[in-house]
Amino acid sequence: MDEGLRVCVIGDELVAGLGDARGLGWVGRVMARTSTEEPVFVSQLAVPRESTTALSARWETEAHRRFGAHSDNRLVIGLGSTDLDEGLSLARSRLNLANILDGAAASRVGCFVVGPPPRPDVDGDALAQLSHAFGDVCQRRHVPYVETHEPLRTHEQWHADVAAGDGVHPGQAGYGLLAWLVLHNGWHAWLGVPTDAV
Repeated sequence: MDEGLRVCVIGDELVAGLGDARGLGWVGRVMARTSTEEPVFVSQLAVPRESTTALSARWETEAHRRFGAHSDNRLVIGLGSTDLDEGLSLARSRLNLANILDGAAASRVGCFVVGPPPRPDVDGDALAQLSHAFGDVCQRRHVPYVETHEPLRTHEQWHADVAAGDGVHPGQAGYGLLAWLVLHNGWHAWLGVPTDAV
């Protein structure tokens, strides 16, 4: 029996939409613009300020509890910049993401990765290198990767929205920008659903 589409979204507090007064975050906005014939079961599995090391250690247990034996299981990975806070090397960050993607592939779970957006309290060049490294890992595995740092690095609305909040996380406008980037970088094609007017 076909159990439909199940999507687990793992990552840090950005996956949970922290700072969004509407409580949607980018995940809720993306799903609101995703039309499917059957309802989609979406689980947001966020842990605040989580590094890729911690993420790689927990994703499988948490996601597989929500996947079905006869469902179309998908994994969305929302990456943040905590690796830089914790001093992880680029090699370690790359390996952590690679382990997640390879483990998912072994379980026939399709992956979609959203890179880390700019943070005013993090070195922009270091974050650009981290995002590039994540993108390279995805490219080598033919996994869709949404670059968010470069498009938003000098985006006035992004920075104004972050500054208007806690100075680290975006609000409604910022999450809208993240959702736009996801929707315009292969989301519908990855899910195999029609593209709405976005």
